[in-house]
Amino acid sequence: MSRNLDMMEALHALAAEKGITPETLMGALADALESAYKRMPGAYEYAWVTIDPDTGDMRVSAQELDEDGEPFGPEIDVTPDSETLGRIAAQTFRQVMMQRLREVDREMKYEEYAGREGDIVTGIIQQSDSRYTLLDLGRVEALLPQAEQVPYERPSPNSRLKAYIVEVRKTSKGPQIVVSRTHPGLIKRLFELEVPEIADGIVEIKACAREPGHRTKIAVWSNDANVDPVGACVGARGARVRMVVNELQGEKIDIVPFSEDSPDFVAKALSPAKVKEVRIDEYEGRAEVIVPDYQLSLAIGKEGQNARLAARLTGWRVDIKSETQLAEEEAYASEEWAQGEWVIDPVTGEQVWQPAEGGDAMSAEQWQRGDAPDTSDGEAPAPAPGQTAVAEAPAPTGTEPAGEEPVAGGGEMGEPVAGGGDDGPTGRREA
Repeated sequence: MSRNLDMMEALHALAAEKGITPETLMGALADALESAYKRMPGAYEYAWVTIDPDTGDMRVSAQELDEDGEPFGPEIDVTPDSETLGRIAAQTFRQVMMQRLREVDREMKYEEYAGREGDIVTGIIQQSDSRYTLLDLGRVEALLPQAEQVPYERPSPNSRLKAYIVEVRKTSKGPQIVVSRTHPGLIKRLFELEVPEIADGIVEIKACAREPGHRTKIAVWSNDANVDPVGACVGARGARVRMVVNELQGEKIDIVPFSEDSPDFVAKALSPAKVKEVRIDEYEGRAEVIVPDYQLSLAIGKEGQNARLAARLTGWRVDIKSETQLAEEEAYASEEWAQGEWVIDPVTGEQVWQPAEGGDAMSAEQWQRGDAPDTSDGEAPAPAPGQTAVAEAPAPTGTEPAGEEPVAGGGEMGEPVAGGGDDGPTGRREA
């Protein structure tokens, strides 16, 4: 095959149209020509094609194969002329060339979006049904499944929509991009677009809790003491946060400052409710929140939404009580715990204080930690009238010595006095 400058110009024009490099296109051309040559009668089994990138000169070289299928001997120039290729070879060349172009195009599309999980894209709605919505991203289409759509959000066809990339799959028909409108990451990306301080890393979104279509809470932190993180996200007269709300079709957004102090963070997370006190139980992972009576419904929110989002945002299980409820519970608990007895837990064999009213039993260790409410006289609970205080597990050899019986003794602050060997916290009194 002789020089063909016109063909090289056509290749460069095609490469520019497809958005690929001329070298990639010449590689596809060489593969296509090789396949076409091997379809010719009498073609060598081991042959390859080289193309001069400057002149477009194409040559077919070949070598003989030995009994083991290994090439040997000198390279032979077996370049046919255009007439020798024939109709079948030319058709094969065309088919292989088009197939390679499609493969290269699909690979480039995949490479463009591979690794972009967590990014945000803008697409035009093409079609929508009960299963999914298709978004046109330009060169590719994105799939918005029904499960990733906000309830009751029905954007009109041909309208623009921002979505969050959750997965990029490589398929035989090209990349399949799965996007979401419900992912919390969409909130973070939208704020990055609207708030330069977040894009620059001055302000960080530490946590995000979202109920798509209804309400979102984000906790923000500033790495610069001179920058107010909440103010930066809200913007002048709420301009920045309003842009995010508009993109989310009116979804409400609460912006609260992040705090390393857990009680303070929980209190701020329940905004706009005013919190009086937060008690953290790290052992149970629970935050007991005390609010004024008139703030109880606001702190809980509609159908518990505010409390639920605050719990997700902070990572604590939030238990909200009004001041009246707390006072009633403490009064009831004091009366209930004032009557009871030391019993043996049948499962653990541990001594526990069992309230007379059937409340939850409490171990001596929990009692010493102050988990139980104080009694009115500051002493440990005494058995109810007519009840026997059992302090020790039954000994394998018999009962207690005559004239002495174990009782639920107590020092100051309701702490049991150790006695009676290793069987637990006991006390003794005069007969």
